[in-house]
Amino acid sequence: MIEFDSVSKQFPDGALAVDDFSLVLPSRKTTVLVGSSGSGKTTLLRMINRMVEPTSGTISIDGVDIATLEPVKLRRSIGYVMQNSGLLPHRKVIDNVATVPLLRGVPKRKARADALALLDTVGLDRSLADRYPSQLSGGQQQRVGVARGLAVNPNILLMDEPFGAVDPIVRAELQQELIRLQRELGKTVVFVTHDIEEAFLLGDQVVILEMGARIAQIGSPQQILANPASDFVASFIGADRGKRRLAVDTRVRATGDDVVLVDGAGYVAGVIDAPGGVLALAGPSPKSRSISNKTDQAGDA
Repeated sequence: MIEFDSVSKQFPDGALAVDDFSLVLPSRKTTVLVGSSGSGKTTLLRMINRMVEPTSGTISIDGVDIATLEPVKLRRSIGYVMQNSGLLPHRKVIDNVATVPLLRGVPKRKARADALALLDTVGLDRSLADRYPSQLSGGQQQRVGVARGLAVNPNILLMDEPFGAVDPIVRAELQQELIRLQRELGKTVVFVTHDIEEAFLLGDQVVILEMGARIAQIGSPQQILANPASDFVASFIGADRGKRRLAVDTRVRATGDDVVLVDGAGYVAGVIDAPGGVLALAGPSPKSRSISNKTDQAGDA
């Protein structure tokens, strides 16, 4: 468990990035910090591994104040995945993945063997192990970045907009891959994004931030969608524009038993299965992990 207790961060130029932030991030769940640029979400993330030090307040992991821990040792115990993968361009894939284990004293033979196994874990062919990052696609580079983040089998995985630099198709594939990995590995994931759709797809707990890392609302995607806490939240998730209220588009006929759904503005939001033309209401169940989660909110249809 990660806990922020009255944490603030003011930079030397006077900018207050984080203002009295308190939050508990549950173990083995994915907490998504989402907000516009400048809301302090990346600063919060980087304070967990002490890449940024708070001005005041405490951050603890499993009850231990991280200010009492040696920063480098702490960082090497936490997985970190960044945008654009952050791979070392002069090192082969296998050596990139094995970097932190080698720094922690793992024998080279074992570190490289474990790195190969991690390529399997993230869905990469082992034939890519001897390539350099420049010889990989953007999606492959990000998968290598995830493998490197998992290389020391950390309990905590920090992910700073890791899928923001790839095209939409690859992004959807990587999102589904993360869902699969989290289901299998059960890490404590802290994920930063500015994309509310990504937050709702990936997050068990979603934290919507205003400027200064002030919490506008926290909850599950279902709770936030059903009851936006303020006009700011309603605007941020699109509820004020009818984006979350879907209706059947009777002008378009989809294939088979599918029907087309549109949002309040008339834009196509997706399709939903309707055997015999009848929409079945979903019962209480875990949130959907479909490719287009816009269609998951079809109760108004």
